[in-house]
Amino acid sequence: MKNYWAFVFFTFLLTSCNFVQKEIPNSQELLRRELHAIDWSKVDTYPSYDSCEKLTDVTENKECFFDRLNFEVVRVLKTDSLVKISTIDSVQFKVSISSNSEIDFKTEAVNEKLMPKFMLDSVMKKHKNNFSKIQPATKRGIPVTTQFLLNVKFDPSSD
Repeated sequence: MKNYWAFVFFTFLLTSCNFVQKEIPNSQELLRRELHAIDWSKVDTYPSYDSCEKLTDVTENKECFFDRLNFEVVRVLKTDSLVKISTIDSVQFKVSISSNSEIDFKTEAVNEKLMPKFMLDSVMKKHKNNFSKIQPATKRGIPVTTQFLLNVKFDPSSD
């Protein structure tokens, strides 16, 4: 009888291991699922200036960044002689900030009769090194390239 219970015990022990087996997922399948789950249209942190880094609220940090960027763009436009002689008072730029903190501007909307887009593009390209260093946006802790539209309104005659 002891042998019978020992046989039943070991048979149960050996067969129960097969019920506990877990399927190990394929690494490619895990990667595919994770990439599908990520919302690529949003970033975890927006681009930021060093002076805005101290703000802990995401909304305040974002506002600080856009206010400072707008201020620097207006400063560049007001000091450029081509812009001074034109009568433009608003412009829309597509701003690209690369993952290695390089900034680029492309004019999206401006009154072409007052100043052609290519001239504004050249003005911004000429002065892009005058902008303060910007920390790139991040997604899951990795710096990423971002693009956004920036509407700039200013009075070119005032200082």
